Amino acid sequence: MEEISWSDFEKVELRAGTIMEVLEYPEARKPAYKVKVDFGELGIRMSSAQITALYSKEELVGQQIVGVLNFPKKQIGKFMSEFLVTGFADENGDIVLTTLNGKVPNGSRMI
Repeated sequence: MEEISWSDFEKVELRAGTIMEVLEYPEARKPAYKVKVDFGELGIRMSSAQITALYSKEELVGQQIVGVLNFPKKQIGKFMSEFLVTGFADENGDIVLTTLNGKVPNGSRMI
């Protein structure tokens, strides 16, 4: 593992946002949803997330997640992803979302 400096870490905009809407993404190569997330003053952004194995669309709405907001937009098929949804792979390789244990204002930065 490569060490990074504190100033490198400070460049990463890890922000809290609330999932507002979850849409099917049948065009994706691997099963995925399109998620619409409210990041407060930073706006509403869309991303794709390969989280269909562990989450239904209905249970995701209202959850607060952690996203990286300062990566460039990324073309994923015909869809333009505006942030990176964060998570961890479980023992089966399925993605477990990075969520918050308590509520914070949308757009809050991880410190």
